[in-house]
Amino acid sequence: MTDLVRMTGIEKRFPGVHALKSARFELKAGEVHALMGENGAGKSTMMKVLSGIYQPDEGTIEIDGKPVVINGPRAAQALGVGIIHQELSLMNDLTVAQNIMIGKEPRKSFGRLDEAALNRQASDILKTMNMAIDPRTLVSTLTIARQQMIEIAKALSNKSRILIMDEPTAALTDQEIAELFTIIRKLKAEGVGIVYISHKMDELKQISDRVTVMRDGEYVGTVNAAEAPVSQIISMMVGRALTDEAVVIPDLSRAETALEVRGLSRGREIRNVGFTLKKGEILGFAGLMGAGRTEVARAIFGADPREAGEIIVHGKPCDIKTPEDAVRAGIGYLSEDRKHFGLALGMDVRANIGMASMKDFSDGLGRIDEGRLKTIAKDYIATLAIRTPSDRQEVRLLSGGNQQKVVIAKWLLRNCDILIFDEPTRGIDVGAKAEIYRLLAELAAQGKALIVISSELPEVLRVSHRIAVMCEGRLTGILPGGAGTKQEDIMHLATQRETMREGVSA
Repeated sequence: MTDLVRMTGIEKRFPGVHALKSARFELKAGEVHALMGENGAGKSTMMKVLSGIYQPDEGTIEIDGKPVVINGPRAAQALGVGIIHQELSLMNDLTVAQNIMIGKEPRKSFGRLDEAALNRQASDILKTMNMAIDPRTLVSTLTIARQQMIEIAKALSNKSRILIMDEPTAALTDQEIAELFTIIRKLKAEGVGIVYISHKMDELKQISDRVTVMRDGEYVGTVNAAEAPVSQIISMMVGRALTDEAVVIPDLSRAETALEVRGLSRGREIRNVGFTLKKGEILGFAGLMGAGRTEVARAIFGADPREAGEIIVHGKPCDIKTPEDAVRAGIGYLSEDRKHFGLALGMDVRANIGMASMKDFSDGLGRIDEGRLKTIAKDYIATLAIRTPSDRQEVRLLSGGNQQKVVIAKWLLRNCDILIFDEPTRGIDVGAKAEIYRLLAELAAQGKALIVISSELPEVLRVSHRIAVMCEGRLTGILPGGAGTKQEDIMHLATQRETMREGVSA
């Protein structure tokens, strides 16, 4: 394999942040090179330098052994660099084909768009990915997972020799991940160099040739993926060994029931779901994609209407029709898409923490008591160990783990005692995951009632006191948390279409 990319001595500074410190990275043709590190380690910044989104303050970039200046995305594309961003950049009101072929649309005479050729070329790319999608379909009608695959198809249409994948499997099912890996292996065989950024250790072992680790904007080291144990990579990432503590199951036999759901239904998405949640309990929700876990959470929170069912909070029936009703009842919902539904990215940490409680800081004329809000925001920053230069830092500049903590602070300030966490560690590195797990345990110990929805079975087993499993809109059983339950037990219920008896359902 020949050297395809060499980045050395890369420096990048932003206001208040030294993002890259003499960082380095190398990529060979025909290899998958994983770039690892905690959130904020500099991985995405490094790749944005390579793809022309950022220009380095210092350092050199070589492609095919020749120094290059990449002063913008178009320059990067001309050099054969393509990037698939963690955040989707599709245009929802355009078709699949229009998104894939944007900027390179085939034309007829007089510059007229050749729609037949456009759809045919897009269809050819989709076929190489084994995707049965009509290229005329509007992107807005696709699931997030399908949109992610369209993002990948869009990058492949540029025939990139250097392909950067930033968390490409975050919203994909196991089957879609397998299909993506088939595509990656095909590209690798064709000599494409692939930079693969992911927090999923099992993926790295499956698909990567080498692993480079960054920490605090600096290069830590490079190891062979097949030879390096996961514990070594994690230690390189966080600078310490992480212990995988088993969940401690508290005695909740006398605890008050904080939430009871009876006969919750909406079409085929939610079918007669019922369960209880006690104060101090963490109830995990597991199931395959499309099982209805998020739909149950959104119905409880009033984000989506329910057709039938009762929601009882602290023994009192609540007619929750809107999120405002849920918040008044003391229920907070941390969406799986925190950047769209949990945060105002352009606002600072202080404003985001106070967002759900702003009336408490306003006088009759709507003026905000900034002094009191500042004091309380700083208290939460300290309590939750939110790493930020100040409470005035824009939330968009924080790492994923710290953004999640800001959302948690928002709902704690609103005094919610029932908290629903939907994919709480999606896009968060292993070190920050450990902090979130510790925080969940602390909240439960304080008497908060928690629902934790996760697609990662080890995570569900790691944090839950009980585990509710769903399949095709039904709650098929509830298992005990702790060492007595295995992933196979969960998967059995996740593929069980009929509701199980009370013996396994709490």
